[in-house]
Amino acid sequence: MKAIRRFSVRTVLPSRIEGLGVLASNLRWSWHPPTRDLFESISPRKWVDAGEDPVKLLSRLSADELAALAADDEFVSSVVAANEDLHHYLTDERWYQSWSREQEAAGKAAPAAIAYFSPEFGITAVLPQYSGGLGILAGDHLKTASDLGVPIVGVGLFYKTGYFKQSLNRDGWQVETYPVLDPDELPLSLLREEDGTPAVVTIDLPAGRVLNAHVWKAQVGRVPLLLLDSDVPGNDEQTRKVTESLYGGGGDTRLEQELLLGIGGVRALRLWSRLSGAPTPEVYHTNEGHAGFLGVERIAELVRDHGLSFDEALEAVRAATVFTTHTPVPAGIDRFDAAKINLFFGGANAIEGVPVERLLALGAEDYEGGQPGIFNMAVMGLRLAQRANGVSQLHGVVSRGMFDGLWPGFDDVEVPITSITNGVHAPTWVDRAVYDVARKHLGTADIAGTDAWARIDGVPADAVWSTKREMREKLVTDARRRVRSSWQKRGATDAELGWVDDVLDPDVLTIGFARRVPTYKRLTLMLRDPARLKALLLHPQRPIQLVIAGKSHPADETGKRLIQEMVRFADDPEVRHRIVFLPNYDIAMAQHLYPGCDVWLNNPLRPFEACGTSGMKAALNGGLNLSILDGWWDEWFDGRNGWAIPTADGVEDAERRDDIEAAALYDLIENDVAAKFYDRDAAGLPQGWIAMMTHTLKTLGPKVLASRMVQDYTRQLYSPAANAGRAVIASDFAGAKDLAAYKAKIRASWPKVKVEHVEPSGLSDSPQIGDVLDLRAYVALDGLTPDDVDVQLVHGHVNDVDELWGMEVAPLRLVESYDDGRHQFAGSQPLRRTGSFGYSVRVVPKHPSLASAAELGLARNA
Repeated sequence: MKAIRRFSVRTVLPSRIEGLGVLASNLRWSWHPPTRDLFESISPRKWVDAGEDPVKLLSRLSADELAALAADDEFVSSVVAANEDLHHYLTDERWYQSWSREQEAAGKAAPAAIAYFSPEFGITAVLPQYSGGLGILAGDHLKTASDLGVPIVGVGLFYKTGYFKQSLNRDGWQVETYPVLDPDELPLSLLREEDGTPAVVTIDLPAGRVLNAHVWKAQVGRVPLLLLDSDVPGNDEQTRKVTESLYGGGGDTRLEQELLLGIGGVRALRLWSRLSGAPTPEVYHTNEGHAGFLGVERIAELVRDHGLSFDEALEAVRAATVFTTHTPVPAGIDRFDAAKINLFFGGANAIEGVPVERLLALGAEDYEGGQPGIFNMAVMGLRLAQRANGVSQLHGVVSRGMFDGLWPGFDDVEVPITSITNGVHAPTWVDRAVYDVARKHLGTADIAGTDAWARIDGVPADAVWSTKREMREKLVTDARRRVRSSWQKRGATDAELGWVDDVLDPDVLTIGFARRVPTYKRLTLMLRDPARLKALLLHPQRPIQLVIAGKSHPADETGKRLIQEMVRFADDPEVRHRIVFLPNYDIAMAQHLYPGCDVWLNNPLRPFEACGTSGMKAALNGGLNLSILDGWWDEWFDGRNGWAIPTADGVEDAERRDDIEAAALYDLIENDVAAKFYDRDAAGLPQGWIAMMTHTLKTLGPKVLASRMVQDYTRQLYSPAANAGRAVIASDFAGAKDLAAYKAKIRASWPKVKVEHVEPSGLSDSPQIGDVLDLRAYVALDGLTPDDVDVQLVHGHVNDVDELWGMEVAPLRLVESYDDGRHQFAGSQPLRRTGSFGYSVRVVPKHPSLASAAELGLARNA
């Protein structure tokens, strides 16, 4: 029988253990082992049954059990100590506070608050509001910001059914289910007005509809995470379902989600500041284009509340906005029909101060290769942000090429999209066994904080190897449990599953592969030659075993077929003890998978992997990467921390390319990877392998940490954005007004700006190192002043079609001005490098509030 109504009854804790409620409501417990141990000590069995969820655990304790805990003086003391520790964590000075003082001493001010927008957040398996890498990264970003004391506030959506739970049917086909999440049963609190009523964010929709949303707050250590929820009374049935599932829904649902995330997210921030006293964010960081409408709402605020024009408000918004692109795959970018945007933002739904034609222009693909009539969310995000980045060095290169149409006057290398390589939150992903061995042999578990990376060689080889085996054994145990559960859901009886007890072997080389399943990640590349793979799995002396996991988007039939192909191979009785597909890849599975694998496999179609942080997590657990040189691996592979799978770049036949790269993968595994793993000394230790493990930890450890990443964002993007934002709003937005007027003047005059003549001198017919190139350039500026522009000598090597590469830029100085708006500029350039040399002269805009010369996309070349 189904209930006709559902609601949650909150646990009332005895006063002596009220602190348990405080601990359970702060998600720091998800990465803080002592707090987790405290909850587990209440009842190890109930802790497991509750999915290691403190809120659920407490709700399942009877009044008598709670009373017994409150009467246990030792337990009460543990609760008090844990709350004191949490209090210190939340209030003590951390990295950001120290860095802020340094900034202040240098005459600068650190951002008072930073808003971090993402459509998904992967904090813990208990709060399944993520689908893949973007959400996991966002979760790691918030957790690390908390550890560092960075004043971030997260903004996202609360999805009633999360992403989905994955299982398999008898034929190995992915099946999706959508269990309903009750926020009252999760570590969330509802944002309320002072009178106790729920705070409400309201957005107008077409046809007179209204979208109301409540705001849930998850406390991620020191960082509040605001999640907007459309499933509230007063909304019609269609509107209540806007936030039903992540990346789900049809019709207008996706656009409505992004309206709620962007526009509603800014309004939620205003509610939060009003109700909590938190400072208004000085920087807005949007991850992918999903939250791009946040800029539209901020423009509307400035027009409405400060009387700015659209262009003036745009400059104020851009200055304080950071945009991060997370995908090099165009299909990963949200694009809407321009007519749909007009429906939502035009006519009766027009936003005061934001003409719909100006909004449409922000997302228009009005560049070579773009599609007319399309509104591109990533393009809007880039146009609304003065600073942008990709998430690895290679991804930055790809992004600059992908979006170069927005800056038509510049070569890709000068497109203003920088790179900050992702990192991972070690306390979430590193197994306790690693910390235990560090504590025993290095005297600390805080390897990063004490900079003990260089001392890792001091850990005895047998301790390294026994720890890895311990983690491998835990993975085997977890995998067997998951395989049995999966087969039971597929219809198998216990009598048919005796073989599961022999699945995987804790002493066999274990290779992991787990990620989303779009085609470019090539889940089935390893199946190109099934006989060859079987031979590797069943090798009599050097066998390998594979642990595989991954979800396909519910609408991606191709991805589902790839999963089915892999599952059917893994079902083969001949190899099923050596290869497993584990359904429902999530944080809980990953926390066993990364530590337990000896090798982490990644074989995307290069260069479509933006970063690929799963390999970083494996590395921090002593795993070695076996990967295509893509994402982060392209910049940090050094020949000793794993293996690079050769790529068949330039081969246009996709089938042939896969065959070539699969063969290279098989060869590497057989001749290098397995050979090294099974090469043992007299004590049974693979000394060469262990040396690679310690080298990996020493060299990659400091690089792959999210603490490095968040510090990079703070120094390179957040702080400059905050300073730029303050500069343009000071003195009643004088900076924004001046910059808007400057850009209007530049755009009006630019068609007539011209480099008329260049006169070189000083070089012989056979120039050599040390010679000096003297240059005079005569430039027509059509009413612009020399102070409005930078006239530059651009020089470097040249290729066989006279294109410059390895370019350097030197400014030319004003020498003389003439009556007709013409000006003479001059400069000298010593020749410092041999080989081909070429140069040109160009004119670019110059203004103190521009983040780069390329910002307007305008350049006039000789």
